[in-house]
Amino acid sequence: MKYLHTMLRVTDIDASLDFYCNALGLVEQRRYDSEQGRFTLVFLAAPGDEDAQVELTYNWDPENYGEGRNFGHLAYEVDDIYALCQKLMDAGITINRPPRDGRMAFVRSPDNISVELLQKGGAQEPQEPWASMPSVGHW
Repeated sequence: MKYLHTMLRVTDIDASLDFYCNALGLVEQRRYDSEQGRFTLVFLAAPGDEDAQVELTYNWDPENYGEGRNFGHLAYEVDDIYALCQKLMDAGITINRPPRDGRMAFVRSPDNISVELLQKGGAQEPQEPWASMPSVGHW
């Protein structure tokens, strides 16, 4: 398992980049704009520690996140997403967003912190029971 990033929702991308980059000293690693999803993702890292990143998520349509809702999730790269999800299910943990695509899943901690699991090296072939398993709750 490898730590990847922490996602934070931001309401003003320019002010956030000014804070995180110009004031705090993080460096933009990459950016992704989704016209269809109406959001921008900006990945930042401290110089010399590019593997541990902060993902700023800016939703183009205004939202009021409320206190605490701006924190999104922890993300980990895993060797075998299906094996880990099975292990979690066997331990009684709900898979909120199953790895239907062989690439991504979400679970929640006992304190409802979302944890994203991402398959190392790209998606595996879709497999049952995951491919047809519905999402549960929110993540």
